[in-house]
Amino acid sequence: MKSHHYSQHSAALRGELAQALTPQQLRAFHAKDGARHLLIAVRQFAILGMTTWALITIANPAIWIPLVFVQGFTVFNFTVLLHEVVHHTIFARRRAAAERALGWLYAVPSGISASQFTRWHLDHHAELGSDEDDPKRHHLSPKTNARWFKLLYCSPALFPIYFRAARRESATYPADLQRRIAFERKVSIAAHLTVLALIATLAGGAAALRAYVIPVFFVFPIAFTLNRLGQHYDIDPTDPAKWGTLMRGHWFWDLAFLNSNYHLEHHYFAGVPFYRLPDLQRALAPFYAQHRMRWQNYSGLIYGWLVENRAPHTDWSRGRADEVHDAGSAAAHVGPVDLARSNSRNSR
Repeated sequence: MKSHHYSQHSAALRGELAQALTPQQLRAFHAKDGARHLLIAVRQFAILGMTTWALITIANPAIWIPLVFVQGFTVFNFTVLLHEVVHHTIFARRRAAAERALGWLYAVPSGISASQFTRWHLDHHAELGSDEDDPKRHHLSPKTNARWFKLLYCSPALFPIYFRAARRESATYPADLQRRIAFERKVSIAAHLTVLALIATLAGGAAALRAYVIPVFFVFPIAFTLNRLGQHYDIDPTDPAKWGTLMRGHWFWDLAFLNSNYHLEHHYFAGVPFYRLPDLQRALAPFYAQHRMRWQNYSGLIYGWLVENRAPHTDWSRGRADEVHDAGSAAAHVGPVDLARSNSRNSR
């Protein structure tokens, strides 16, 4: 049995957040536009198709090397679209059949089970802050706080790490859900093997390497790990308002991650569609300033994660001599400026 850890510890926070925005703002941020979502989805499939074609036909490294990063991040972003299905943020009214179809459509490119992702992610929301009941934290966060081990998550080793974590958590699910997850995984794997075989047969092994193997097995893990660094790794464990990392918005990362870099805002208001999250962050700026919350960016996260060797789910500002920047200062420098090298203790 799960403990609903987050709701037990966030009652005061939810009250504050309800007062931080006007009722009109809340309604506007929660407004769902199915056409807008589907246009973004069509764009993502178009990017996937065009980069696949280009990677098959173009052998010039100056062209295909940048394109593998575009394709790898695009494959990752289908999990972001699936995430919208999980939270019912696509259509103004529930459309069960359409959402099931979209769940399948978005899950297959990234090779996962839509049912497993749904259960895993909703448990993550309900149990945020718990070492044991949050499946992402319990099963997937590195338990060995060593740089070499962290780098495994940016390599093909991510796949056995992730599927081992998913298998352990899904073993606790009801038998019918386990069977559905197993079937969906087989379909996704079969689809990927079919695509790989077709490219290799029709265009050759080099084309298959460029258009499938490198984007999926080498770039996807980088996108996955970088995105996850910006979720709950640099936090204040003593304050539920700071159980997510406050990431400063940037047009490049907004595009690269389909706004999933606004993960703290998403946990505050899970019913807000991803295309409204940048505006939500701007509206919450006074709340962040009141709580003196620290802004982060991806360069700061990489520095803290690999150079300072910080442990996940800990306060990365501790032990630094630099002044904590107030979230209300738009000119605040984001990221570490201290050269302290003390390692944090490993934290689950």
